[in-house]
Amino acid sequence: MRVIRVGTRKSQLARIQTDSVVATLKALYPGLQFEIIAMSTTGDKILDTALSKIGEKSLFTKELEHALEKNEVDLVVHSLKDLPTVLPPGFTIGAICKRENPHDAVVFHPKFVGKTLETLPEKSVVGTSSLRRAAQLQRKFSHLEFRSIRGNLNTRLRKLDEQQEFSAIILATAGLQRMGWHNRVGQILHPEECMYAVGQGALGVEVRAKDQDILDLVGVLHDPETLLRCIAERAFLRHLEGGCSVPVAVHTALKDGQLYLTGGVWSLDGSDSIQDTMQATIHVPAQHEDGPEDDPQLVGITARNIPRGPQLAAQNLGISLANLLLSKGAKNILDVARQLNDAH
Repeated sequence: MRVIRVGTRKSQLARIQTDSVVATLKALYPGLQFEIIAMSTTGDKILDTALSKIGEKSLFTKELEHALEKNEVDLVVHSLKDLPTVLPPGFTIGAICKRENPHDAVVFHPKFVGKTLETLPEKSVVGTSSLRRAAQLQRKFSHLEFRSIRGNLNTRLRKLDEQQEFSAIILATAGLQRMGWHNRVGQILHPEECMYAVGQGALGVEVRAKDQDILDLVGVLHDPETLLRCIAERAFLRHLEGGCSVPVAVHTALKDGQLYLTGGVWSLDGSDSIQDTMQATIHVPAQHEDGPEDDPQLVGITARNIPRGPQLAAQNLGISLANLLLSKGAKNILDVARQLNDAH
């Protein structure tokens, strides 16, 4: 029986996410065996520094990609938001699974359960490891103080509950739901309060770009709607040249053949921002069996079983919105944010 080796980070959430993808693949391919290989990444090891300060694009992916390159694993399951918009040569995202709730959630210290960010006492400290969240929320909730908190979900929740430093922390709703911690979600932040990170809530399966066999194997996992939304989001971020060292956020919706993309950039303290929305007509395709295309990758993603037209339209929407924001001065905001972040 052929064994497919699947790479993952060691954290409990990463394992849960990988197990869910493997369970789907096992159901689709009962004749194959799957072996999960867990490893630590740079981002898992450096826990005393804010992510944006480490200045490394592939914090949570490099070691896993190294294993892919050396043929020690055949595919790797990631949170899509950890995957840079430009992948190293030789790799591609061969599947984007159906997205869970992409919004951010607030988890409160036990003594503040029942509160919202708005009703927390003046000068309450809120923990987040994300410049994107801090910039947006500082602007909206100026009575609060935002401080970096690092570690995996278990560690962050423990810091919140056992120390008196934080009144609340901000986490991705999808991660909390996958861990089965629905009861800890005290508030879900709507796009008007806090737009989400590019690709948030979706899982990406990274493979060797030339491994046609594995590409075919995982390609069936593509969720067409999630794929198109994430292509638009990733194209927007790539064209802005944003990463985790600058506050960039998005919101997408696909309804009645229209893909809506809202994107924004913020200064680090949230005082300065540029946001806008654009839409494009896109018909969500059924998967189809088409001949292979030349250079099939778009923003690091290969989806040969989804028609090319809608993918290109989604990518163009992302680029157009980035150009609109750049024409309104986004580059200056991002450059200053980058310089300030590097200086601190």
